[in-house]
Amino acid sequence: MADVFSKAKRSEVMSRIRGRGNRGTELLFARLMRAAGMAGWRRHLPLAGRPDFAFRRQRVVVFIDGCFWHQCPRCSNMPATNRPFWQAKLSANVARDRRVTRELRGSGWRVVRIWEHELRAPAAALGRVRRALSKVPHP
Repeated sequence: MADVFSKAKRSEVMSRIRGRGNRGTELLFARLMRAAGMAGWRRHLPLAGRPDFAFRRQRVVVFIDGCFWHQCPRCSNMPATNRPFWQAKLSANVARDRRVTRELRGSGWRVVRIWEHELRAPAAALGRVRRALSKVPHP
């Protein structure tokens, strides 16, 4: 079926659609942390990169990275259409993730990045966060 909009109009319409982030995976991880008795975390503190979860007292931040948007080496795939656009977009996301991680670590935060597919094994993902929390903070 042919599009009812011109290419320019379709581009304008699509540009106005805003995502809701990875809300579903974040809420799943929040439920997992609550069920595991993990407390002291906050969501979306105004830190570099806007971490999904932050444990202020222990200075640990957690990002739940979507496999597609953050180019998971295990299960991400490049779309077949409009490949140059997607390569630029997704590599910019990866570069931003590295820059944010470096900035947060430079400010004394421990950074835990959990891939979306890792939530299928919640005990391992929660274990990574627990290990980061148990490390003695730098003075």
